[in-house]
Amino acid sequence: MAKEMWKPGNMLYPVPPVLVTCQNKKGESNMLTVAWAGTVCSTPAMLSISVRKERYSHAMLMETGEFVVNLPTEDLVRETDEAGVRSGRNINKWEKLHLHQEEGKMLSVPMISECPVNMECKVKQVLELGSHDLFLAEILAVHVDSSLLDEKKRLQLEKAKLLAYSHGQYFGLGKVLGSFGFSVRKGAKKKTAGTERKKHGSRRK
Repeated sequence: MAKEMWKPGNMLYPVPPVLVTCQNKKGESNMLTVAWAGTVCSTPAMLSISVRKERYSHAMLMETGEFVVNLPTEDLVRETDEAGVRSGRNINKWEKLHLHQEEGKMLSVPMISECPVNMECKVKQVLELGSHDLFLAEILAVHVDSSLLDEKKRLQLEKAKLLAYSHGQYFGLGKVLGSFGFSVRKGAKKKTAGTERKKHGSRRK
């Protein structure tokens, strides 16, 4: 496979574009789209978001150390994009995007009602990295739409139709290709091979 070497750049794609909500001590809230978000720890549950200092929400995050990560769906792709290209300095994004606030349980920061998953987060550390500040935060509570739970209360997140972002474009997640550990489960390889033979055989007919 022929390769070209480029200068250092952020090419770790795809990533989940998330809508981050925050609020200052005056009670003024805002939302921004963050593509650079990630899981960093399971115990305690923690995540990170990276935000430029010049973003309107940066001061709110620094002031209160609180935010909510809201996971948008395919139906919210336009709102997700617009929340990232418009500034809360100039408009009320809640009104402009026709999104609704929902009260959280642990923090005073509003959640986005239309998003099926919301994570209330408390900042533990801020790292100044250069163009972005990285906010390391503990997840205090997770809120999940009841429609994503089966009869045994197990989460079926694939039903949410969440977004993915890759190199300037938004995507739906597409079909399920496997589940965690499927490659080593007993009979997994045999089943996969049999399925492939059946597919190829049907093409030859």
